[in-house]
Amino acid sequence: MLIHPDRLFPVDPAARDVARRLYAGIQDLPIISPHGHTDPRWYAENEPFPDPATLFVIPDHYIFRMLYSQGVRLEDLGIPTKNGSAVERDPRAIWRRFAAHYHLFRGTPTRAWLDHTFATLFGFTERLSPANADAYYDRIDAALRTPEFRPRALFERFRIEAIATTESPLDPLKHHETIRQSGWKGRVVTAYRPDPVVDPDFEGFRGNLARFGEITGCDTLTWSGYLEAHRKRRAFFREYGATSTDHGHPTARTANLSGSDAEALFRRVSTGDAGPEDAELFRAQMLTEMAAMSVEDGMVMQIHPGSFRNHNDAIFSRFGRDMGADIPSQTEYVRALKPLLDRFGNEPNFTLILFTLDETSYSRELAPLAGHYPALKLGPAWWFFDAPEGMRRFRELTTETAGFYNTVGFNDDTRAYLSIPARHDVARRVDCAYLAGLVTTHRLDEDEAHEVAHDLAYRLAKEAYKL
Repeated sequence: MLIHPDRLFPVDPAARDVARRLYAGIQDLPIISPHGHTDPRWYAENEPFPDPATLFVIPDHYIFRMLYSQGVRLEDLGIPTKNGSAVERDPRAIWRRFAAHYHLFRGTPTRAWLDHTFATLFGFTERLSPANADAYYDRIDAALRTPEFRPRALFERFRIEAIATTESPLDPLKHHETIRQSGWKGRVVTAYRPDPVVDPDFEGFRGNLARFGEITGCDTLTWSGYLEAHRKRRAFFREYGATSTDHGHPTARTANLSGSDAEALFRRVSTGDAGPEDAELFRAQMLTEMAAMSVEDGMVMQIHPGSFRNHNDAIFSRFGRDMGADIPSQTEYVRALKPLLDRFGNEPNFTLILFTLDETSYSRELAPLAGHYPALKLGPAWWFFDAPEGMRRFRELTTETAGFYNTVGFNDDTRAYLSIPARHDVARRVDCAYLAGLVTTHRLDEDEAHEVAHDLAYRLAKEAYKL
């Protein structure tokens, strides 16, 4: 047996029985995936995935960062380089290398997601190993050639009700247009991620501003024109279903500058005269500006600060961003968010969803903030903490102050398409286990726990993200 039916449930028999009952009521609910990074091209073109390595290994930094940490070169995993230099092209060789190192994932959430996928989609009952690597490869490869494993068929098989991809303001959204023109009924929406034209430290920032102006017809070298360009692109994204914006800043700092001070700051960052403090202040001001626009147009705002991006300079130089070298850092929220919350924290038509990579902030800062400000909700344990223990700690440290209903359920935040149902299944099981503990310690009645389990698995995400 590759996956146990009681995985992640409590050891105590009474609590386990409650968890089983709760899970039975939600395991087949549709998936709301409001924050992710799957490729919209998959749904637009609906072409078969080419091979197991390209599907499982090459796009998934959870996998290749672990292998890299143990001395496996990214080139040997087929990861494309920025300059187009030679990398491994044989997908079977990549797969064998992956299988030879599968033991590295013992005890990790990646292992749980992969085993779930291997068992439920491909019928495997034995753990992946060097001895069965070719058998695994051949069965998966054969399945990928069938109509049932094309992206749209999998979308329906996974019971995905809605999924959001994430694009920059510079993206033409051509794949979303193809989806719309195709007549397919799957709901794939975009989300507005303005980092390339908001972060002065983003590579190519000044060129990005110029391109931003070309796309929108606005003078993006003036403060007023730059803000108008954002309004235009946000409206364009909403035409393709966007209900949210997404902001990945180094810190949670916000600012509320006067118009003249903001204009002077923009002049410095747009001409390349800004230092590190100006760059940080500009990002801070733009979070408040984006909040103001969300009050105007109703888009939900997400902030996920605290990642030291591209920490490995050698990897960034050779392979680019999103190569598994983003590292969590300590993050402060109470003072950092106050300028934004002073303006918009009490707005009834504004929703700000906060994420963190700093677990120490859960009970000290995030839960008290979300437990007070009407506009604030807490995103789930994610990225480095979308693991059973991380999810459990999130519930333990936030529920006592923020409750369940100042959180937004679960999102999978994945580039690995086949991991989506596995990730949601883990979250549902962990939440059922947590709720079972409340029931068996007589802090929650079981009928209430059934309602909460449903809300965490489905309703809260659907409502918070306006999907």
